[in-house]
Amino acid sequence: MELNHIKRVYFVGIGGIGMSAIARYFAKRGCKVCGYDKTQTNLTKALEQEGIAIVYVDDIASINEGFVEDIAESLIVYTPAIPKDAVILNYFKDRGFKLKKRSEVLGIISKGQFCIAVAGTHGKTTTSCIIAHLLTHSGYGCTAFLGGISSNYNSNFLIGDNDVVVVEADEYDRSFLTLHPDISVITSMDADHLDIYGDAAHLTESFELFAAQLKDDGKLFVKEGLPLNGITYSANSDSLLKAKNIRVVDGNFVFDFEDGYVKIKDLSLALPGKHNVENAVAAIGVALSLGIHPKSIKKAIAAFKGVKRRFEYIVKSPEHIYIDDYAHHPEELRACFDAVRQLYPGKKLTVIFQPHLFTRTRDFADDFAKVLSTVDDLILLEIYPARELPLTGINSQFLLDKITLETKEICGKESVVEHIKNKNPELLLTVGAGDIDTLIQPLKAILTYA
Repeated sequence: MELNHIKRVYFVGIGGIGMSAIARYFAKRGCKVCGYDKTQTNLTKALEQEGIAIVYVDDIASINEGFVEDIAESLIVYTPAIPKDAVILNYFKDRGFKLKKRSEVLGIISKGQFCIAVAGTHGKTTTSCIIAHLLTHSGYGCTAFLGGISSNYNSNFLIGDNDVVVVEADEYDRSFLTLHPDISVITSMDADHLDIYGDAAHLTESFELFAAQLKDDGKLFVKEGLPLNGITYSANSDSLLKAKNIRVVDGNFVFDFEDGYVKIKDLSLALPGKHNVENAVAAIGVALSLGIHPKSIKKAIAAFKGVKRRFEYIVKSPEHIYIDDYAHHPEELRACFDAVRQLYPGKKLTVIFQPHLFTRTRDFADDFAKVLSTVDDLILLEIYPARELPLTGINSQFLLDKITLETKEICGKESVVEHIKNKNPELLLTVGAGDIDTLIQPLKAILTYA
């Protein structure tokens, strides 16, 4: 399907972070954009304020005018998270509309453009946001489809006036195999999405296929230690691109960058943690490969404000520190906890964690238990099911029983705010990829006025 032939676009599952970015793109192109989602969120409200019509009832009668019978020049975009028996989705299927997954649409958009694609089981959102910010802040420019809300631009979508596109390449459902990048970054390949892949070997195979789709004259940046041939990066001296002299100064992580040709000293990153320093190293490598000047890169890194729900400070006062993070995989939790400990080594760490998916909880239960046992005080919410049906015997009690920490408990989402009010923790961290973000404002109010 040719991009210029698309006049109307309907999104089934428009409230997803990746779907909403593409919706904003087509709206900017002047297309009629509408969509459906199960629940109204802050993101869907923002889309509605931007002029995109959204319905929240899965019913044929709710489909927006212009999409009921008009097939020509219409594109239907859907997310794999939508149930196969969804009424609106099947209406479009049965009537011969052109249906594409989000990943396929990214392939259509990026075709014929200079594509920078960032993939990885974790780290891809932050890395793609830093790359998009470096290109935008320096004046180089880009259009970007991001998997998180950039705090600098308060959006998951940026539009530029050149032919450079930055995309977050999602490994779920092998979606990233629709892309043929000019520059690829692979941040991690830890086992995940085993409900799709079955085992780690098949996940690795998909990443190898993604790496092979790089254009002939393209560049592949890979995290040191991954089983791929490319330009390696890390926060140690073994890689081609590296961060050195890492230290904490006034709450920021400060480091030097080296690649054998260029040295950039005293880069200051407001997003904490060694893992985020490594994400920045990859982004700097991409920016240098495009010819962006080191001085512009240093200024842009210093101006980077982070990504919503990626180590985001909600409360930062002498009495309370409250940080929220999207971490939902054992390795992400480990990196997040390490960053908190580096910044606040003397404070008792209270964590509220919402497990995400029954299959992920089952597949990585021992790893989750090990990393969650390292905090001081743990509150576990019930598992957020997302697209899944319950699995017998897999619940938060199953996970709690494996955790060796003494101060641990399960708490209902409806009572956790009052529970925190009574605890009055000095250092609080909420982590998870489900709807735990609905607790942020109530917890913020409790800790701000405690």
